[in-house]
Amino acid sequence: QVQLVESGGGLVQPGGSLRLSCAASGRTFSRHIMGWFRQAPGKDREFVAASTWGSEIIWYADSVKGRFTISRDNAKNTEYLQMNSLKLEDTDVYYCAANTLGRYAGSGPRSEYEYQYWGQGTQVTVSS
Repeated sequence: QVQLVESGGGLVQPGGSLRLSCAASGRTFSRHIMGWFRQAPGKDREFVAASTWGSEIIWYADSVKGRFTISRDNAKNTEYLQMNSLKLEDTDVYYCAANTLGRYAGSGPRSEYEYQYWGQGTQVTVSS
């Protein structure tokens, strides 16, 4: 079992920044692929970013590339998502997720179905 708890969401103005954290417990965090997704009411969960356990490979959605940065501290069992230059359309509930099987499609672990564990989500609201 893996438990994930997100934090760091909140209200920010357009152009502002937030850093989300995802604290993991349970199975060995350092071996997992970790990802971030976001979801608006009534919409499918959307891939944001993911990284391998040593951050050797990182994937980003085109919509956040250059603005968001995923990172992790395996010693602290924590994954981060630094979000800069936030836009109104970044408003969503953000979820962290763990892929403990290490398997994914050729384009990277961009599907929610490739993740076995999920956090409860944290709200990010970008508004003036």
